[in-house]
Amino acid sequence: MSAKTGVAGFLAEPFSAFGQHWSLTRELTKRDVLGRYRGASFGLLWSVLSPFLMLLVYTVAFGSIFKSRWPQQSEGGPDFTLILFVGLIVHGFFTECLTRAPTLVVSNANYVKRVVFPLEVLPWPMLLSAFFHALMNVLVLLLLFGLRFGVPPWTVVLFPLVLLPLALVGAAIGWLFASLGVYLRDINQVTGVASAALLFLSSAMVPVDTLPPNYQFVFRLNPLSFIIDEARKVALWGQLPDWSGLGLYALAALGFCYVSYAWFRATRPGFADVL
Repeated sequence: MSAKTGVAGFLAEPFSAFGQHWSLTRELTKRDVLGRYRGASFGLLWSVLSPFLMLLVYTVAFGSIFKSRWPQQSEGGPDFTLILFVGLIVHGFFTECLTRAPTLVVSNANYVKRVVFPLEVLPWPMLLSAFFHALMNVLVLLLLFGLRFGVPPWTVVLFPLVLLPLALVGAAIGWLFASLGVYLRDINQVTGVASAALLFLSSAMVPVDTLPPNYQFVFRLNPLSFIIDEARKVALWGQLPDWSGLGLYALAALGFCYVSYAWFRATRPGFADVL
């Protein structure tokens, strides 16, 4: 095999779930989505009800009690509930990948014994499932926006594109933490804390520009803050996203993907011995 073919093969390998292994990925995604609500009386309806209940809690806590406000509200824009909901959609999408990644291989130990099973596809069904739930929440957002303010801005169709760079980070987290979760079982205890920190130290809860300058730096380092701000632009303000910023974010995320995948592939031979 030539060096050129080897490099091209490595660059394409992390995304084989959408080519060579698409049928398997589709079935695993379907099983993941439907299996989550198996036996529940409301079934898939919980994919809408759960965010609603969380939104209610946060709206009462931060909107009514702590009186959180965004500058756009004073300009007659969407209210705090919708602004918060966009942040929760983005955070929920990412945190599902973060909290589930450490158990991807551990909970599928039977696949490790199968030499022909492509373990590298495991993060993608998780990611696609999270993407499905995010889109369900976007539909709810559109409904709420329509009831309160009429027709949403056309730029909301760009919402999935805004999420794509963060999806690459989610895939990278999947490979990295799935591998680490085999050797370091305690990592699953850390991701819950990290998820809460990513929420409360991001622009999901407060407008970063209103914070003291020494705190703004911390919030802007959060990988969710930029995506949340861009998501609000397209979903609520009717503005186009920062394409150059999203492009740079995607390039950095893609690099993270390849590093994480290389780590996963290097550590995979030891999975069977540990499990």
